Amino acid sequence: MANPHFQSMITFAGNSVSTKHKKDLPMFQQYASDQTFYGYSNDFFTYQADDWTITTTEDGTGSATEAVTSSAGGALLLTNAAGDNDNDFLQLKGEAFKLSSSKRAYFSARFKCNDVDQSDIVIGLQITDTSPLDVTDGIFFISNDGDAGLDFLVEKDNTATTTEDVATLADDTFITVSWFIDPDRSAVYYSINNAEPVKIVNTNLPDDEELTISIGIQNGEASAQTLTVDYVTAIVER
Repeated sequence: MANPHFQSMITFAGNSVSTKHKKDLPMFQQYASDQTFYGYSNDFFTYQADDWTITTTEDGTGSATEAVTSSAGGALLLTNAAGDNDNDFLQLKGEAFKLSSSKRAYFSARFKCNDVDQSDIVIGLQITDTSPLDVTDGIFFISNDGDAGLDFLVEKDNTATTTEDVATLADDTFITVSWFIDPDRSAVYYSINNAEPVKIVNTNLPDDEELTISIGIQNGEASAQTLTVDYVTAIVER
């Protein structure tokens, strides 16, 4: 079955940017068969908790919850308990993604947070870890409490190539984040809201660990914060 988010990412260049360089990138080409890739995509029409390793801290009032919420196209709502540093982290069970500098790989997600200045947010591919805000390996986007800036990290064995402030988050406003490994150019690209991809050298590519999809939010104050995830997609070349 074709993956709609993958197909849209491959072709979105023609919708927003006309540069020849961008159109020539492998990430924007149609592929002959989905068998070239393996992957996972979820629009969250439904949510199966058993598919995820869930780690929570619930020191404040209430409980961390994950539930499908009413939204066109589906969405998953994560809600924390109300204590400072209470959190709700989801990681897809089974580390099924192995990255390589010689293989194309792609990740995309769309999400929003109710209070970006008072939340820590993480989304991307990481090793399985009970503390996704502080992992040793992965390619992911992260935003820290007290700062609406979104950073992009490519990390291997606790050494990260960090690109700071790739976007500025806004309260209750969806943002689309994507990244792509381009073996022909020995680079990783990231894109925000389907804009022109930005190239970074693939130093510290986490190619010695299996990774999985990570999603999570942590309170920056004693107030229950929420993270709404519209979709998440990850695809790797076989």
